[in-house]
Amino acid sequence: MITAREIGPQRYRTSYGRYFEDFQVGDVYEHRPGRTLTDQDNISFALLTMNQHPMHCDMEFAKKSEFGRLLINSPLSLAVVVGMTVNDVSAKAIANLGWKDIKLSGPVFAGDTLYAETKVLDKRESKSRPHQGIVTVHTRGINQDGVEIMSFERIILVACRGHAVDD
Repeated sequence: MITAREIGPQRYRTSYGRYFEDFQVGDVYEHRPGRTLTDQDNISFALLTMNQHPMHCDMEFAKKSEFGRLLINSPLSLAVVVGMTVNDVSAKAIANLGWKDIKLSGPVFAGDTLYAETKVLDKRESKSRPHQGIVTVHTRGINQDGVEIMSFERIILVACRGHAVDD
């Protein structure tokens, strides 16, 4: 979520993310724009992370697989989907507290465009940190054909209004 607040006469500062108070259980955020993944993204990520599985970087090996082509590295797909959620979900986060039930339900290939949507599952004020709250969300990664390619839950610690770093 992008907002701007006036910081002086005819002067505004952009602010990203939601405060704890902005989350409502049951709300669904559709994250846009999407991101089309490329072979270059895949090779760069494989090199960066030292994941040299041949399904990600050896076309001749991948041609012999059931997919017949290179697969996008699943941690790359996860990173892209999480990145798409930041403006709406975690730009005001103090910390990620946990991840669970990460499911990779479909392959991703170069040329696929990923989109994401997040549903707010739960929220509560922090018992030990005044001016902060805990939010639990469920995110789905979806390809250009509307097919879910991944899902996960994430628990984040979020600042209350007036208590974020950029306030």
